Amino acid sequence: MFWEKYTYSQIKSKVFESLSKNANYRTENILGIPGTFLDSEIFYDDASFLKDAPFLSTLIANPNHIGVHTLGDKHEDFFAGTHEIEKDLIKICAEEIFSAEPYSYDGYVASGGTEANIEALWIHRNFYIQEYKVHTNDIAVVYSSDTHYSIPKGIDLLSLKGIEIDVNQTTREILIKDFEQKIEAALKNGIKYFIVNVNMSTTMFGSVDDIDKITSFLNLLHINYKVHVDGAYGGFIYPFINKNNSFNFSNKNISSFSIDGHKMLQAPYGTRIFLIRKEYMKYVCTNEAGYVKGKDYTLCGSRSGANAVCVWMILRVHGSVGWTVKMHQLVDRASFICEKLDELGIKYYRHPDLNIVTINANYMSLDLATKYHLVPDSHDEKPNWYKIVVMPHVKQGIIDNFLSEIKNEQYSKIN
Repeated sequence: MFWEKYTYSQIKSKVFESLSKNANYRTENILGIPGTFLDSEIFYDDASFLKDAPFLSTLIANPNHIGVHTLGDKHEDFFAGTHEIEKDLIKICAEEIFSAEPYSYDGYVASGGTEANIEALWIHRNFYIQEYKVHTNDIAVVYSSDTHYSIPKGIDLLSLKGIEIDVNQTTREILIKDFEQKIEAALKNGIKYFIVNVNMSTTMFGSVDDIDKITSFLNLLHINYKVHVDGAYGGFIYPFINKNNSFNFSNKNISSFSIDGHKMLQAPYGTRIFLIRKEYMKYVCTNEAGYVKGKDYTLCGSRSGANAVCVWMILRVHGSVGWTVKMHQLVDRASFICEKLDELGIKYYRHPDLNIVTINANYMSLDLATKYHLVPDSHDEKPNWYKIVVMPHVKQGIIDNFLSEIKNEQYSKIN
């Protein structure tokens, strides 16, 4: 797990060099592309600060990153310069973070977590349909009750069957007995193929599914399955805290990953990274996109190249060593919160390798949760849990103030 740290000067030089290799709407005779630079009445390109602002310069240049650039030369060459930056970003994520062998994967920067998760379901569904000549009724998606809502959304869109697995309400672990029973029942009901969503940090709790227990049972029954790892939240933190984990491409049971840049990386929204093993993207090739060189394999189609450049810049300015240090700092801050909650006898859930602390709602007033913008597990019913996410803006002073107030609430209950 290593990628080189670049100086800001190196990053700036690389981005501007890449932009110079792109088609330039201002200086070239471009008649056929249905796009242009950002409206110059608002986004003027002659501001002096832009020479030191590679991301903003890319945003104004407006490169289109349609397609999947890891598929060799099968992509538009109008913006080949910044496509190379996206390819380097995908390489860092696949090879350095998730231990893929060189050239053994494909991937792209998606519009968000929902798209990336649905992309995985779409690919795996089509794999079964095309390779095994089956109907959607023969395929089921397996997921825990703590799974992000994008999975049920994808099940609905793709006309698949869903199998929701219960979790322990205290430990948030998948109930393996419930998992086994529901898989066996599905087999008896004619389901032959499974797409299993495994969470590397759930959205509400930060819980991590036990992938080894899940796949061991499936392998024992010789079940035909594909595993997609939803690392929306955990992808840029969990592997750096727990380096001896099973969530990587060296685990032959895993087919694909999705990880968010707009969470831990502090990148703009619309920076989810989708990764999948080689030879799978072909199952969602849109041949009707004949005017696009190399066709399209994504749900979103056209997408901003500036987002890919931004995520690449963030990873390169820290380097793997700097990023590891930053993630440990957030986890240490979350551990401090938990130590104080333990002293007060307040019940909560927290995975030790993540920076989410979810407090039992019985130990906190609505007023306090509202004051500190804690997120409830339900806005429609009385909440059972409130979530703290220790992000870079959560400074020690804010933590101390919150802990002081929750401590006062506990003492007032006693007295």
